[in-house]
Amino acid sequence: MHRHIAAKPRTDVPISASADAVAAGMPSSVQDRAVGRLFAVTVALGGLALVGLILNLIGPSTFGWHTACARGGAITHGMLVLVSGGFLLLLRGGRLAPERLLNLGLYYEIFYCFAVSMTELARPREPGTLLGGLSFVCVLIILFPMFVPTTLRKSLITGLAAASTGPLAVLVRAQMVGEPVPPFATIVWSYLFNYITVALSIIPAVVIRSMGREVSRARRMGGYELEELLGRGGMGEVWRATHSLLRRPAAIKLILPESLGSPGSNGGSTVRRRFEREAQATAELHSPHTIQLYDFGATEDGSFYYVMELLDGFDLETLVKRFGPQPAERVAQLLRQACCSLWDAHQSSLIHRDIKPANIYVCRYGHKVDHVKILDFGLVKHEAGSLLEDAKLTQADTTTGTPAYLAPEMALGEREIDGRADIYSLGCVGYWLLTGQLTFERDTPMKTVLAHIQEPPEPPSQRTELEIPAALESVVMSCLEKDADKRPQTARELSEALAGCGVGDDWTEERALRWWGSNSPVDQNAP
Repeated sequence: MHRHIAAKPRTDVPISASADAVAAGMPSSVQDRAVGRLFAVTVALGGLALVGLILNLIGPSTFGWHTACARGGAITHGMLVLVSGGFLLLLRGGRLAPERLLNLGLYYEIFYCFAVSMTELARPREPGTLLGGLSFVCVLIILFPMFVPTTLRKSLITGLAAASTGPLAVLVRAQMVGEPVPPFATIVWSYLFNYITVALSIIPAVVIRSMGREVSRARRMGGYELEELLGRGGMGEVWRATHSLLRRPAAIKLILPESLGSPGSNGGSTVRRRFEREAQATAELHSPHTIQLYDFGATEDGSFYYVMELLDGFDLETLVKRFGPQPAERVAQLLRQACCSLWDAHQSSLIHRDIKPANIYVCRYGHKVDHVKILDFGLVKHEAGSLLEDAKLTQADTTTGTPAYLAPEMALGEREIDGRADIYSLGCVGYWLLTGQLTFERDTPMKTVLAHIQEPPEPPSQRTELEIPAALESVVMSCLEKDADKRPQTARELSEALAGCGVGDDWTEERALRWWGSNSPVDQNAP
């Protein structure tokens, strides 16, 4: 995952409308798309009315139409053009909530059907008949439930009202032109298909409604609505989301059911418990340089998720790939901030065990820039105690962590792992930041792991043309000692050693602000 970008909260939807949307089982994103479809339908129907108006205006002279019939058709189509135009302005005005616009769309359907019925009665027809064939009202009754999702009850009432515009138009026309009202049997027979169509329209209404509920369930995690996929990994996904009431942007990490294995499988149970532990471990930490956890839960389909703050920046892997090796003074500051998070975790007897550039973010945080956040405590382990439990949560014959940043003791599968393993990995991160290269470049993961166990690393100054102060290089190399006893013993000790290098102060706030002003993460497209 390369970035999180904070979504701009919507301000045009009142809380009451959002609550109604939740109650109706229809997320706001679905309503927004439905309003867009309703706009397209209104444009099409308004266009048809405009064509009808033009034809009725030129019909008597061009086609020899009956003048009185053409005049009545022009009036009806003119009203449809005006109503359609006004409704389009409402749909694009942004002043009404989507739910209210969709409800107005139902009234627009009824009005349009009534106008169509009046127009059809104005056409020349055989004595004793009302329609020359199937009414266009039937098409509208079928069409609208597909584009304007609503409750089944509203859909049925609207359909019956639209179907009844035919008989109503007969009565209105009889009063307007002084015609006798046709026999009841003639009216029923003429408009029977209108009511049959209402029954048929229930099918798409139910299907669309069901799909809306599925989308709603699929796109909602607790009080949050999923909006955009930011990244996908081996076990799950990360989504940008927004709280439905607070409108607070967030990032949601989601572990899909297929990644958890079958309900009765040991592997699935292991992943579930590790995921729960990741959320619990992250919630225990309080460093400003540790990702903040908002919520945690499980969905009905067996997916697990937790909600965390949305970051505006780059992970360190992307930072180097896009902008190359970083200045030594900046590296010293970034590593010191990472030490703050690790010190907090180690004080709580928690080891991250997967420190790598992709799990460390540098971001804009409030008024600050170059603020470091450590995330993904998915492999976190208690330093002391519960060793049997940790063994159960680590599958047999597997090595946790990432090979390119793996401490030798972890590669050897030693049980007594402490915070110095994270310090080794952070040294590899520093090496990457300074050189743009991995500590050990090997053909296979196994060869990389063996190199971490057996081979001394080459000093970073020999693998880059950038100047690296000897003091800083010495601190990074001390982190990469094979023997954990020869490394800095705590993250706090490492932070003090980095401060003692005397290079971090050269990366001033002004330099950082200029950098961020020229390199906005908003310009990125790929998560």
